[in-house]
Amino acid sequence: MTDKNTLIIIVGPTAIGKTALAIKIAKYFNAEIISCDSRQFFKEMSIGTAVPSSEELALIKHHFIQDKSILQPYSVGDFRQEALQLLDNLFQKNKVQVMVGGSGLYVNTILNGLDNFPEVSETVKTEVRSQFKVQGLSYLQKKLQELDQTYYKYLEDTNPQTLKNPQRLTRFIEVSLSSGNPYSYYLKREKKQQEFNIILVGLQADRAVLFDRINLRVDTMIASGLIEEVKSLNEFRNLNALQTVGYKEIFEYLDGESTRNEAVEKIKINTRRFAKRQITWFKKNDHIFWFDYQEEIKNITQFIEEKMQSKCENQNTQLRF
Repeated sequence: MTDKNTLIIIVGPTAIGKTALAIKIAKYFNAEIISCDSRQFFKEMSIGTAVPSSEELALIKHHFIQDKSILQPYSVGDFRQEALQLLDNLFQKNKVQVMVGGSGLYVNTILNGLDNFPEVSETVKTEVRSQFKVQGLSYLQKKLQELDQTYYKYLEDTNPQTLKNPQRLTRFIEVSLSSGNPYSYYLKREKKQQEFNIILVGLQADRAVLFDRINLRVDTMIASGLIEEVKSLNEFRNLNALQTVGYKEIFEYLDGESTRNEAVEKIKINTRRFAKRQITWFKKNDHIFWFDYQEEIKNITQFIEEKMQSKCENQNTQLRF
């Protein structure tokens, strides 16, 4: 095993089995697990985010699982800072640690760091936000398309939900207007290399198998009380944390906009779409080593050990656009 600290990051689409694999790998290397699934940070959300079960949590020490409140502002920058501080401590105990999750943006911030965006002028902020108040979401969408057509098309193809998020769109536009450069310009700049090796392991399955797993997971969530969980969060429904698959559809059902069966089917459809976007995102990274979701754990751990021995991991991994 290499003398250098190594972070094993397990990625892949939702419902593929990342949690189970992370636990097996962590047990093998005597490591702890850092979750980078942004939906699992919040203690008020449990069933709809598929957090590890109490039995799974008892097997291995997990971090960033239900340790935040939906009422607490939390950004990808906050996650990066906390995760790197935690890794410093964990590496003192063991040179191998494990991270797992399907949130590409949060994985990306560990791989590549944060972008050095220019400061946004107050004049620009005031102008953009006043225009949004008058013209609504369509203004933001058209403005981003005008200022950064490349990034707009990228979001449209890989993460269309972002194009419905006023906060994100406002940020993209403000940076573009203040700097005179497209927002995407700052996403292409080189980042400082991490001071630890990174091995990226991805799980995959035939699409039909993955979709069956997603459908079964949704049925299990409903049987476990997802509707009741969403009801309990109704007063917070406008918070960003709840603008996610599994919650939005149940809110629509509770509002009488759909039947129960229609809401459940819509969750399945939207989760399948989400999984396809995750696959598109991760497949852009040539440094991820992919395994079938049924691959024997001994083969995966043997591969990881060989990679650590080779000491040839490329620290300039680029996951995102």
